[in-house]
This record gives sequence, structure tokens and C-alpha cells, in this order.
Amino acid sequence: MRTFSQQWVASAAAPFLILIYFTTTISAEVYINNFAVHIEGGHGVARRVANDLGMRNLGQIGSLTDHYLFETPHRQRRSSDPSHEHHSLLKRHSEVKWFEQQVAKSRKKRDFKPREVAEQMSIIDPYWKDQWYLHGGGAGGYDMNVIGAWKKGYTGKNIVVTILDDGLERDHPDLKRNYDPYASYDINSHDNDPMPRYDPTNENRHGTRCAGEVAAEANNTHCTIGIAPDARIGGVRMLDGEVFDAVEAASLSFNRSHIDIYSASWGPDDDGKVVDGPGKMAKKAFIDGIHLGRGGKGSIFVWASGNGGSADDSCNCDGYANSIFTLSISSTSENGKKPWYLEECSSTLATTYSSGSYSEKRIATTDLHRGCTTGHTGTSASAPLAAGIVAMVLEANNNLTWRDVQYITLMTSRPEPMTDGQWVTNGVGRKVSLRYGYGLMDASAMVDLALLWNNVPPKQECLVMSSVTQQSFSGTEGFRGTLDSNGCKGLRTEINYLEHVQCRLSLTTHRRGDLVIYLISPQGTRSEILSNRPNDAMQGGFDDWPFLSVHFWGENPTGTWKLEIQTGSAFRRSSSGGMLLSWSLVLHGTKDRPVHLKNETYHRTTHTPTTKPTTHKIKPSTTHTAPELCHKECMEGCHGTSAMDCVKCKHFRMEETKECLTSCPDGTYSTSDSVCIKCDSSCATCSGPTFDECLSCRPGLFYDKTLHVCFSTCKSGFYKNNQACAKCNSSCKDCAGSSTACTSCQHGRKLHGQLCVPGSHVGTGVIAKNVGLLVIAISLGSAVVLVILLGLMFAKHNEYLCWSDTAKYGRVPDEDKDAVVHLTYSDDLDEEYGR
Repeated sequence: MRTFSQQWVASAAAPFLILIYFTTTISAEVYINNFAVHIEGGHGVARRVANDLGMRNLGQIGSLTDHYLFETPHRQRRSSDPSHEHHSLLKRHSEVKWFEQQVAKSRKKRDFKPREVAEQMSIIDPYWKDQWYLHGGGAGGYDMNVIGAWKKGYTGKNIVVTILDDGLERDHPDLKRNYDPYASYDINSHDNDPMPRYDPTNENRHGTRCAGEVAAEANNTHCTIGIAPDARIGGVRMLDGEVFDAVEAASLSFNRSHIDIYSASWGPDDDGKVVDGPGKMAKKAFIDGIHLGRGGKGSIFVWASGNGGSADDSCNCDGYANSIFTLSISSTSENGKKPWYLEECSSTLATTYSSGSYSEKRIATTDLHRGCTTGHTGTSASAPLAAGIVAMVLEANNNLTWRDVQYITLMTSRPEPMTDGQWVTNGVGRKVSLRYGYGLMDASAMVDLALLWNNVPPKQECLVMSSVTQQSFSGTEGFRGTLDSNGCKGLRTEINYLEHVQCRLSLTTHRRGDLVIYLISPQGTRSEILSNRPNDAMQGGFDDWPFLSVHFWGENPTGTWKLEIQTGSAFRRSSSGGMLLSWSLVLHGTKDRPVHLKNETYHRTTHTPTTKPTTHKIKPSTTHTAPELCHKECMEGCHGTSAMDCVKCKHFRMEETKECLTSCPDGTYSTSDSVCIKCDSSCATCSGPTFDECLSCRPGLFYDKTLHVCFSTCKSGFYKNNQACAKCNSSCKDCAGSSTACTSCQHGRKLHGQLCVPGSHVGTGVIAKNVGLLVIAISLGSAVVLVILLGLMFAKHNEYLCWSDTAKYGRVPDEDKDAVVHLTYSDDLDEEYGR
């Protein structure tokens, strides 16, 4: 009866539909090659029926029992006519209770209607039901509010994301529509094709899995939907081979004028033993990226914080997650708990969902061999989810700078979904955690805030140096020091509102992993910048390592900062202490209040603007002042008569003031496009904006020629030489005045005047002297004298041995530079500690 009704409706409606087409020009329906089919008996029966009909069973439709989605694999994806052949086959099959060919709700699949997003996803993409983190599947019904952003119409359109990893399966059915060849390259094989290298273990599946999380196509009935299903996705294959500084630099800087977001889920070994970060070229790639990427607005670098939790690792010992230029992302499980692999540190900015314990759900995404998986894990899975959210935010407001994105992320992140965050409240009232940063990312709230956002003022850097040099601390008492700051008040680098704070430390210790370090702000916020790492038995310490904290964001830096170094371990009864060589603070922030919204009515408690933002666009003025009235440094006209009003500059333009100049002033350096950018506040001249690119120092500081860094005093192994730090002779541990004027010696040598001579030579001299006395004593034949001289001999020899012990257990030179560190990654946390 139902079949007869369908035939009657189809035949009766046909003339009417033709009439509508010719009289009103309304488009005809578009049939796709999918059928919803009702079959009783379970998945096995449905699979058998599909095989009988030459169709493919894509699985159960959502939670509708006995309802399945069939695909006709050899039929055109879309058609203006129904598939009469398959209608006939389905009608005749005795086990088919009901069927209906699916009809597209929109001809432009990229522009699906906002209110239909969730319904379309649950019906068409078979793994949608496994994407629990997108539709209220977290504990308490929490998710990342991605559907809210979709309903506002944001899906990452025109935003380009690239995955820095082991390759990208560009012909994967979920990725090929959004694949961007201009965001892709194979650095390992030096060609333009990022396809992964296939092997029996599927080792190179990581990049393809990460890419699907970001930009898997919507409504194509294959696997899943990406967070930003209309974003462009590329891949840089760089991990399937030997990794070194140039490989990283090439990857981080690849086509920066085209790519908006770089997503990386890798880093140094997460074994709790390594302290390592980007090399010189990779650092430059980061710096150039934030200055030159996205047309000067700055590339967005999204980074997985690390999977070393089971090894008690700290992501503050990872120079990538610990960088001010990266958006460092942590993970939480479906139950809002700390995953076993999570690393705790003060550089983490925010969190997305990922896997947890063995019994908890994982992340669904694309897989190698054009497949699908529900087993993606770790912070490897968290970083791409964050990259997809940022793509939607940039679609909403593509004028955002890299710092604007960080502000919007932390201001909208939610602490409440995580029940074990061990939250602290900082000086401006924000909750922050070593585990989760400022909380779970909220896509809808981020889009709302982006629409209201005005760019923050330029960033300032204020360097505050401590006068403490070479101060020893014991294993029982540790070290406590203070440093007073006025936020560089009155200087051009004045800061009243903090962003990142870097505590740069140089110290030595007998066992590096015993250290626990805290930094306390003038407003009382206590941030643990290094946790105990029991696996790190390295002798040495840290050589000007920049420990990063984002916990002071928004505070005023004026007042007394406190540094606390504790030693010892739960696994060890005592520690030998160490020596603090130097410490300083690099304060990043703004002089003026950074946040000014377009209507100033955004409420953090609800994440919702109280008024709708304006959407009209204002065209910039094209009226120029006559060239003869422009400043002499102007080229191609101007908007006024000053050197800051030029359309283009003849020679150089100052980055901050936009003033045209004949040359870059002291304290700045020039880029390849003739922009003058300020040096670090410690530099008088420089080749780049960071502390390690100084060429000379401001008065009162000393220049380390080896590291190209300015210090308040020269570090161990160097001496002051005309406002520069020169290296001591290799036999000296420390020296003064000249390279050979030793004040202390390397292990195995002893100070003899101002020279360090081999310890064995000194010992031989002592023994030889005593042997001579022994011969004299024997010749005199005096037993009393013999006993006395033997006593003197052993006393002096013991004095020498005691000196050797002192050298052995005294301050140990830093050996970090000789450590060889290998990058590792993995998405299967049951096998190894990758990301």
C-alpha cells in the first residue's frame, strides 16, 4: 500500500513540478546517492542486504535502531533525477521495510543553513555519533560549543591551516575537497607532494589524522566532520626523516604569506629527562612568522603541550610549548579529568578534549588508506581541534593579530568542565591551572568576542635584571630571592598590563630533576614554573633558560617579584643543592589598557555580547595629499604632511610609529622589507628583536660574544673585557682580567697562582718532595725523624686528596649543550609517549 502511494504521488506531482519550474523558476530537488533504509535484524542483516543490492552500508543512522544509510557507489554523487534502478531493487527486496532516497537541502554544500547543521551532520557523516566532544558528550553535557559557532555561519571559510607532521593523504575522501596544494610540501623528499610513506605498521598516519580533525569535509558520508569543515587544509611532511634545525625552520616558515595557522603535534622527547627547544633558525622562523606572517598580523602557531605526564615531565622544559609565540594546548578527558599523559606547566594557555583512561572515549577522525578511526589520542589530538576553532575565529575577524588570538582564547576559556584543575585565581580574578591553562576552549564564545574585538596595542618588553650572581643554595633550604620592578616606568618599554612573563635562569646543580621553582608576582599570584622531574638525573642545570608563565596575564608588574627554588624529591631523601648564577625577568605586555571592545558590553560570565555587533564595512579613504606637500621621505603620496603620513617610504619605516626614516635608529634593526623593528631592551644594537640577537649592549650590561646575549654580569667561564664577556682559558672554570688569570679551575686541575695545572702534577710534586725527605731521614738513621716525616707525608697527601674531593663535588659546569635530543611523536599512547 505504501509503495502504491509513493508511485501515485510521484506520477501526480510530476506535471505540477514542471509547471512550477517554468512559471516561478524555483530549482528542482537534487538527489544524492544515499538511501535511508529500514531493515530489521541488526547490522549483519543490513550488511548482507546491501551486498545483495550492490550497495554499501555506511552504518546506522544516529541512534535510530534498524535504520541504515546505504550508498550507491557507482552512481553520480548528485543528480536532478532519482535513481529509478535502485528504487526498483529496494522495492523488490523482501527484507526492506521502507526506504527513501536522500535529497540535498542545499545545492551549495559549503553554505549549509545554520539551523540544519547538527541534524545534517548526525544523518550524513557516519562517525558523527563518535564525535562526542562536539555534541554534549563530555561529563555534565559539556562540549566545545562548536555547533554554536556553526549556527552563526562560521565554518573556517577562506582560512588556510597546515599540519606540520609526517605527511597528508591528500586524496582521502574527507580531505580532497579542502586540500590546498599551496599549503603543502614534502621537506623530507624535497617535492610538492605531501603524501605519507606507507609501511606495514602505518607509522605515518599521524598527520592525516590531525588534518581530518581540522577540516574533514561535511556531509560526504565518509568519516567525520572537521571542526572547520570549509577551511583549506595542507600538510608539510617533515617528521618522516632526520629532523634538524633547518628542517624545522623550513617547515615553520613555509609559504607564510598564504598559510594562516600552523598546527604541530610534536616536540622533544617526553621522557622527563630532556630540556630542549628550537635552534637558531627555528627561532628566527617563529619570530619572522609573528612579524611577517598573515600580512604582518602574525602567523598562528598551535602546539601540543606534550604527553610526558607518566614520566613526570614538564612542558616548561620544551622550548616549543614554552614559547610566547605558540598557542600551547593541553587535553582533558570526556569526564573532565586529567589524562594520564598530561604534562603540567605554566605555559599552557588552554585545553580541548582528547582521550583519557583506557575506558574513556577517544577522538574520531580520518585515517590512512582513506579510512576512518575513533582512536586518535593525546595532546596530538587536542592541538588540531584548537587549530580548527581558531580557523573559525579568523573567519569571523581576519584582522586579528597573533596576540589578539591569544587574548580571545584565554578570555573565553571555561574552567568549569574540568573537575580536577587545581585552579588558582590570579591578580585580576581569572582562574588558571597548571593542567589546563585558562580552561576548555569555547568556539561560539570566541567567535562572539572576535566580532567585537579591536586590536590590542603593540607589545612592549621590559627586562628586569637581578643583581644576584653565583649564590649557592643548600639542598635543605633552597633559594629565596626578590627583584623589584617598576615595569620600566617612564621608558618607551613601559608596561602596566602583563601578558607573558619569562623568568630566565642560569644555575648549576648536582641533579637537575630535584629542582622545583616558583615565581610569585607583586599581586601575590604564585606560579610553579618548574615541577619536580624525578627521571632527570642530569648534572649541570639551566643556561639562561626562559621559563614561561601565562598565569600573570592582565596584572600590573610594578612591585616586588619573588623567586623560590626548592630541592629534594619524593623519591630521594636529600639533594646536594646548587648555585644560582643569574636570574632576570622579561615582562611582555602593554602600557595602555589592551582590551577595548566595539560596544564594551561583553560579559565574560555568559560569553555572550549584549548587543549585536555591526557588520557593515568601512572603506578606507583613498584621498592623498599632493606629492609636493608630502614629507621628503614619502613615496607615492601621503595622507598628511608628517613623516608618519606617507603611503610608502623611500628608505625605512619605523614599525611602532609608522614614521619614515633615512636609516634605522640605534636600538632597532631593519627587515628585508625595510621596516625598523626595536631590539630587545638589553641591546644597544641587534640583528633581530630577541635577547639572543644583540650585537652590542646598553650601558651597564656586558656582551657575551659566544651567545650574542647581554648580561648584567658575565656568566661562569667568561670575564669582563671592555663591556664584553670574553671566554676564559679552557683550564679555568672562572677568570678575571684576562683569559689566563684563573680564579678557579675545571675539575681535575688545581689553582697554582693564576694558572690551573693538572691535579696529578701537583700530587706528584707533593709525593716527590716527601720521598726526598724520607731518603734524608733514612740516611740520618733516626727512627724518630722517620716517623715524623712519614706523618708529614701522609698529612700533605691527604690534603691533596681532600682538594680533589672538593673539586669533584663542588659546582659542576653545565653540560646541556652536548645533549643530543630526538623528536618523537605518536598518536597511540598505549605504545609510546608521543603527542
